[in-house]
Amino acid sequence: MASRHPRSRGIVPSFLLLTTIVGLAAGCPTRADDPSFDSLADEYEQWVDFSFPEDALSHGRTPPSDRITQPGLRGAVTRHTEVQEFLDKITAIDRVALSENRRLDYDLLRRELAHSVESFKFKRWMMPVHQRGGPQQDLPEFARMVPLRTDDDWTMYAKRLTRLGAAVRDTQAMMVEAMKEGLVPPKVVLDGVLQQFDAVLGGNLRELEAPMASMPGSISAARQQELRDMVRESVLDALLALGEMRNFLASEYIPRGLDSISVSDQPMGAAYYEFQLRHFTTTNLTAKEIHAIGTSEVARIHSEMLAVIRTSDWYLQDSERSTLSDDALFASFIAYLRTDPRFYHTSAQALLAGYRNICKRIDAQLPEYFGILPRQPYGVREIPRFMAPSQTTAYYQFGSMKAGFPGWFYANTYALDQRPTYEMIPLSLHEAVPGHHLQIALADEAQGIRQFRRSVDSTAFVEGWALYAERLGIPMGLYEDPYDNFGRLLYEMWRACRLVVDPGMHALGMTRAQAIAFMESNTALSKLNIEREIDRYIAWPGQATAYKIGELEIRRIRGVCEDRLGAQFDLRAFHDHLLMAGPLPLDILAARMDAWCSQQLTRSP
Repeated sequence: MASRHPRSRGIVPSFLLLTTIVGLAAGCPTRADDPSFDSLADEYEQWVDFSFPEDALSHGRTPPSDRITQPGLRGAVTRHTEVQEFLDKITAIDRVALSENRRLDYDLLRRELAHSVESFKFKRWMMPVHQRGGPQQDLPEFARMVPLRTDDDWTMYAKRLTRLGAAVRDTQAMMVEAMKEGLVPPKVVLDGVLQQFDAVLGGNLRELEAPMASMPGSISAARQQELRDMVRESVLDALLALGEMRNFLASEYIPRGLDSISVSDQPMGAAYYEFQLRHFTTTNLTAKEIHAIGTSEVARIHSEMLAVIRTSDWYLQDSERSTLSDDALFASFIAYLRTDPRFYHTSAQALLAGYRNICKRIDAQLPEYFGILPRQPYGVREIPRFMAPSQTTAYYQFGSMKAGFPGWFYANTYALDQRPTYEMIPLSLHEAVPGHHLQIALADEAQGIRQFRRSVDSTAFVEGWALYAERLGIPMGLYEDPYDNFGRLLYEMWRACRLVVDPGMHALGMTRAQAIAFMESNTALSKLNIEREIDRYIAWPGQATAYKIGELEIRRIRGVCEDRLGAQFDLRAFHDHLLMAGPLPLDILAARMDAWCSQQLTRSP
């Protein structure tokens, strides 16, 4: 269910966790002010495009060469050294001397650089291959986000492909070095990886050659053939490198996978998990504190779920069900949801059509809740089949008006008997609108802001907003059916359970089996979805805690604003102001919205 923006830049994960999420300043900075900071920001923005050219291309910017992100140890160490230099430079700038509009930019850039430097020491960038990432997923998607319009675009595309085989081999060499330091993922997050490689190899990376069939007539026939030959040779080399990596994984890497699922049992694991919680939640909450919040939320939501069950036709049609204990009633209802055919589509086309219908229903209601809407469209498509068996239920892939790409809400059509209809409304609200697509597209289209603000990482805001967006379906009237309303609570419970099982597994001694059992006893998620989710938390420690922590804070902020403003509270204005600052750390977000409330009060007649 995570959006795809946290994925790596280039074909290997970068230690620099700059996502594709945009942060917007409270006002447009005056470029004539604070020349030392302006100069540094200019230099940094140029460095980002040079270091991560695939990311620049996907956002409609033209990187300065035909290179790709430098993979392997050399690339990682080079970028780390350069980021440290940026951090030293920004630290030397007097923040107090900056204008008010500049200070937020300064704080966010310095925070981003400091987090990157700190994360480098944990060396998790040396473990780039798992169920949810690696060259086996990045290479087939390489062409999808590269604009091909001018003659030069085709030439640069062909030249970039010549580098892919070497990039895969450099990545493998880095993994060999990581093994020497005991840096290998848990075995469970490598389950299914060989099948992904086999599917990609079996497809011969046809996705990379497909664009060459539609070159414009302005390119001579001889040049077109030359470019096709170049691409064919590059694809063959990339396939050879992927085959070599597949064999390395099977014979050496996967057998060395860790039996323990807890990051605390890995080198520097306890300190790394503390860092991950700070990074993703943008708070100083400890693992125990997050676990306690999750336990409390699970109890609250469970009570609400029981109330909804008692309004369903399943409950009302059998009087004996009123005699069941709460636990027995819940378990019996969950068993019904998991097995009754009424809750499942029988074809991928029907599932996708269902999502599209829901999205159009939501689209029509957006003006009631937002004064500013994005121009960028979005669509619904299925997750590529080669990766679907090991992927979660859905994710969002950002688009770009400048690059000419829509946003995409990807839905998993694998194992249809595990994709219930009662989860489709909250999932659409989360991944499409008014969740990820609306928030990300609005930020991408903003004018007059620095480019680096369009890549600020604040997962607690991004995912907290998307979870908050699911709740907006209540006033929209989308949850009038008890089963859909239960689906909403199911998804909220899912995120509350994450606060229990993520720190539980990584800091408090919970086993994978215990985590799965906890999710099974508290949610109606299918067994397959639960297992995929648990494995995701094992592979990505701390990230899943950001959703509920962020949503709770956004709801708290809204409650404070409603109390302060009373009849003056305008929900559309609240949402617009909240989003127009982009994804901020939660403490900065709270201060910004508090100032907004004060400003609204001063405007009162």
